Amino acid sequence: MIIDNVYVFTPDKAFVKGGIILDGDKIRQVYEEKDAPQLNGDVLDGKGCYAIPGLIDLHFHGCKGDDFCDGDKAAIGRIAEYEASVGVTAIAPATMTLPVEELEQILHTAAEYKKETKDCRKADFLGINMEGPFISPAKKGAQDARNILPCNVEICDRFLKASEGLVKFIGIAPEESEHAAEFIREVHERVNVSLAHTNADYDTAMEACRAGANHAVHLYNAMPAFTHRAPGVVGAVFDSKDVMAEIICDGIHIHPSVIRNAFRMFGNDRMILISDAMRATGMEDGEYELGGQPVIKKGRLATLKDGTIAGSATNLFDCMKNAVQFGIPLGVAVKAATCNPAKSIECSQEIGTLAVGARADILLLDQDLNIVKIL
Repeated sequence: MIIDNVYVFTPDKAFVKGGIILDGDKIRQVYEEKDAPQLNGDVLDGKGCYAIPGLIDLHFHGCKGDDFCDGDKAAIGRIAEYEASVGVTAIAPATMTLPVEELEQILHTAAEYKKETKDCRKADFLGINMEGPFISPAKKGAQDARNILPCNVEICDRFLKASEGLVKFIGIAPEESEHAAEFIREVHERVNVSLAHTNADYDTAMEACRAGANHAVHLYNAMPAFTHRAPGVVGAVFDSKDVMAEIICDGIHIHPSVIRNAFRMFGNDRMILISDAMRATGMEDGEYELGGQPVIKKGRLATLKDGTIAGSATNLFDCMKNAVQFGIPLGVAVKAATCNPAKSIECSQEIGTLAVGARADILLLDQDLNIVKIL
């Protein structure tokens, strides 16, 4: 199949007029208009659409009434099907702070789902992002404080074993254990360590990054404020050039001005757009549940009954469109939703790119950034 007359996304040039030649489910060739080959066979006229890679959501909890922590293979399948329908072709859903034994069962179920499911209509299940239980009670957000634990190598290894290697990120609040740096040095070569729901000061966060932490969970949210005398986790992540940072662009978690300045601070290569979507995403307003706690959805806002923001009700594609509306250049926003998450999970040769040999996960968008076709 040939997709012609499109503006092809490239990380270095942003968008180039040309086309893409597919060979089954792989990309065989990407060409510029001036170098277009003779077009024979099955040709799709892209009619001037943008062609971008399928999006990759590395941090969300659920959608359409289902949650990853339901621990149900059919629910994971429905989540993956919805995500694919909105242009998110690869996923790494997140756990909540639950009892260890319950988390182990959820991870085991996910591993079974991964082995059994080969459905091109569903988003590819890349792995799991463990947001808890090694977090801070002071910055728990919508997590259940009763299940919070200090980071522990033995428990971490139980999670990795139960998931059969699917756990890709494990979040910690380094200030909650005097052995946090030792924990990071012990596990960071077999799982990415995130700074998550943490009240760490700058020095503590820097120590964690030097020990091997390489990821920050939803920057600015569930962490200390970034101020001129106390830069906290945000300052430490900025100063640690190998650390990548998630950011939520639902228009509720973070002010657009902060979004713009975060991209200016961190540059185009370290920011990862996430949705943090929960089960109310794609559903009507009402009462739902997240991590065993009731959540009220009103429009795009999802909160606990005390008003605490509880995840988002916005999918990643809409978060990417929001980022553009907030002033982030389209190519930068696309990169943050495709190339950067692929890099952070070490699969950038296969997904998140329109390079030769990569998987043919392709979205065609019109000039208003509406999805025209998902391939």
